[in-house]
Amino acid sequence: MLSFTLSPKLEKALKELQAELGQLSEMFSVLTEDEKEYLHKCALISTIGASTRIENAVLTDAEIEWVDTTLTADAKTTAFEQKKTFILDKLSKDRERSVEEVVGCREILNLVYLQGDDMFPLTESTIRGLHHSLLAYYSAASRYAGGYKTSPNRVVSINHETGEQRTVLEPSSPGPITEVAMRDLVDWYNASIQENPWPLLVATEFVFRFLAIHPFQDGNGRLGRAIFLLALIQGDDTHLHQVIPYISIDRQIERHRSIYYSVLREASEGQYRADPTDYRLEPLAWFFLKMFRLALADLPMLRQRYANLQKLSGSALQVLACFKSSPEKRLQVSDLMEETGLVRRTVQNSLVKLTKIGFLQRRGAGPAVRYQLVF
Repeated sequence: MLSFTLSPKLEKALKELQAELGQLSEMFSVLTEDEKEYLHKCALISTIGASTRIENAVLTDAEIEWVDTTLTADAKTTAFEQKKTFILDKLSKDRERSVEEVVGCREILNLVYLQGDDMFPLTESTIRGLHHSLLAYYSAASRYAGGYKTSPNRVVSINHETGEQRTVLEPSSPGPITEVAMRDLVDWYNASIQENPWPLLVATEFVFRFLAIHPFQDGNGRLGRAIFLLALIQGDDTHLHQVIPYISIDRQIERHRSIYYSVLREASEGQYRADPTDYRLEPLAWFFLKMFRLALADLPMLRQRYANLQKLSGSALQVLACFKSSPEKRLQVSDLMEETGLVRRTVQNSLVKLTKIGFLQRRGAGPAVRYQLVF
């Protein structure tokens, strides 16, 4: 049972979304496995990038795709430790924390996508396990990964232009208050997620109450957004379940970050509440509904990119591969000629084609012109 009563207007909007998802299921029924894999990878990379950048990491989606490809070549759990020096040498040592956050976020999102159904009923142990996986590659967090907080923390919004920090929410106190709140939250979730006809609303309340508790010392935002996806996967809505692996809601949240923090504050007036009926959650539900719709709206564009990729010539694919292997660099024609062995005109024609269809960006003009990968 939800802790808030949805308005007729919100219920109507949810029914419209449900109908739209039903229509989309026909599209998914004709997709090839290769196209599904492409769309899922786009969603995964976009979600990792957005979720970590919301928390102030600095890697681009193109760099994250390279990290994911590098680690996918070795599916062992030790892959990152084996390749860490290589990755940091390419992306620079001063980005180490961002790389570690990206790898941890990738880890838990893959768990959510691949094993989300098996995580029901949800337990506190599962949540703590996901938190441990999230911070497993950040050595400074080893003492508190997977354990509830032992000192106070806050939800903070940072203005990167001015450096100003603003407290969005004062969470629950560490100790018994947090422990009881998490136990109650998990019990409520398990009783609600497969019984309520609107999984998006259950996910909204669940993730907000989780963020209001802020049960861990670090990583609550990234974990909360992963748990939001988990709730949508575990909800009793076949069409919703079908579409989740192929869209990035976090990408839209990142684009609307200031609104996201404002609506989080509005829901609670900046304070944790022991009684969830004291929260104002409908505005947050509207926000997530809008982000979901915007994520769905990206699908035609992504399908077009996939179609464009299939039409590329062998030489254009060679040039594109150079950029994918060096996402941190801006490359010139001479660089690409040296790496591919292709003649100047072929490289130039490939660059024009790749720029026209949106895989590359052109930087500068004349002899100084360089190109950069766009994810």
